[in-house]
Amino acid sequence: MAGERQDGRVERGNRTRQLILARAAAVASVEGLEGLSLGRLATDLRLSKSGVFALFGSKEELQLATVRTAVAIYDEHVVRPTRAAPAGLGRILRMCERWIAYSRERVFPGGCFFYAALAEFDARQGAVHDAMAAAQAGWVAFVERRIEEARTLGEIREDCDVPQLAFEIIAFLELANGDSVLRDSPEGYTRAGRAILRRLRAEAVDASALPAEL
Repeated sequence: MAGERQDGRVERGNRTRQLILARAAAVASVEGLEGLSLGRLATDLRLSKSGVFALFGSKEELQLATVRTAVAIYDEHVVRPTRAAPAGLGRILRMCERWIAYSRERVFPGGCFFYAALAEFDARQGAVHDAMAAAQAGWVAFVERRIEEARTLGEIREDCDVPQLAFEIIAFLELANGDSVLRDSPEGYTRAGRAILRRLRAEAVDASALPAEL
């Protein structure tokens, strides 16, 4: 019986932690990771402050856990759906479509969590900066692998500069997100889609295989 009670407490603690971190990621996407506080989250979620403090030992620990939560949410909405598509140009397009949907549908209310957090921590040092840098490096590597797959399959030109193309695709997507959040307009997504397709047509072995719009 004691073991069952302990298991129940652990399960409730895990659910509470997940609830707090989901709220923290939403708040941070609007107000930044520095805008997080354990007391504010307790108030928002109508939880006891002592209970919230018991789950996170410090603000930095909360920030790091929030970044990990954001990575998991991003993986669910962008990375996993991309991997489910067949390799090649179709997978690259799927990746861009899922990223635009992730931003447009405001999975995080402030738009892309990482767009906001990277701007907040890019010039700083410390564990949170390192976590953000690792998340960004992982995303860049993921995009580069999708392009490399298409090149290996003969759908992208052999002389394609893979890191450069990945850099441009990411830049177009991030600018669309920032423009949409700033102006509350979807126009940036349309422009990003056109720009990405233009670059892919320039690198594709058979440009006719690409759609007219993204």
